[in-house]
Amino acid sequence: MNRGVAMNIALVTDSTADLPSALTEQYQIHVVPNLIVIEGQTLVDGRDISRDEFYQRLPEMKTPPTTGTASSGTYQQLYQDLLEQGADHVVSIHASSQLSGIYNAAHTAAQEFPERVHVQDSQNVSMGLGFQVLAAAEAIARRASLSEILALLAEVRAKIRLIAMLDTLEYVRRSGRVSWARARIGNLLQVKPFIQVVEGGKVISLGETRTRSKGIARLKELLHSLGELERLAILHTSAHADARQFLADLKINLPTEPLIVNVTTVIGAHVGPNGLGFAAVLK
Repeated sequence: MNRGVAMNIALVTDSTADLPSALTEQYQIHVVPNLIVIEGQTLVDGRDISRDEFYQRLPEMKTPPTTGTASSGTYQQLYQDLLEQGADHVVSIHASSQLSGIYNAAHTAAQEFPERVHVQDSQNVSMGLGFQVLAAAEAIARRASLSEILALLAEVRAKIRLIAMLDTLEYVRRSGRVSWARARIGNLLQVKPFIQVVEGGKVISLGETRTRSKGIARLKELLHSLGELERLAILHTSAHADARQFLADLKINLPTEPLIVNVTTVIGAHVGPNGLGFAAVLK
């Protein structure tokens, strides 16, 4: 690649990135929506049902909702359109391949465009993915080269920490996505479990607390133990008041404005309502 010539690089992600629409519009990030199936009806994530309505209905659903990814054909068409519209390269960053088939769908589609479409496994979800996409978007805006952008993604990926307190283990257990959760039933459904997405994109248990107030206190301790941060997003599943209060209580200085994100339905189906957590990028 001739580094003297600025490349036109398009950026793609999926709706599990949880990026606010103001940012996706500002940076022209192409977001492919995932699918959620509620009692036989297939809905487009972020379009056909609001997040608050979904979390309100979730405990009453007779059958657990299931989630699906956009087809590799959807990704292939998008990549083709972007290249035909003048992109020299497409960088496509997606949810952990350990937790979802999204990466595989995008990777299969990219085979049709060798050397031009570069699919990246974020090894994370929600804003753990979103912050990687945002870093790539900012790099594209300052006209970084493709190799610089891919190197930056690896750097940011290593600095991300995502930890959450769930209101119950039930949704993770029945989703079947997390092997250790299936074995833990009974008493543990009454506690507030802590989970972390770790390198490689796996979900591990960080133990539990007996009450929500103790859980929120522990969440603050875990966040403060990370040291200086570059970015922060408070994540929740329709726990708006708790998320706002959590951020207000932190009293930390950040070089960027912290975000509060109501997590998308496709992730929320697996973690349940009233979850609270954070995604942070270490300094």
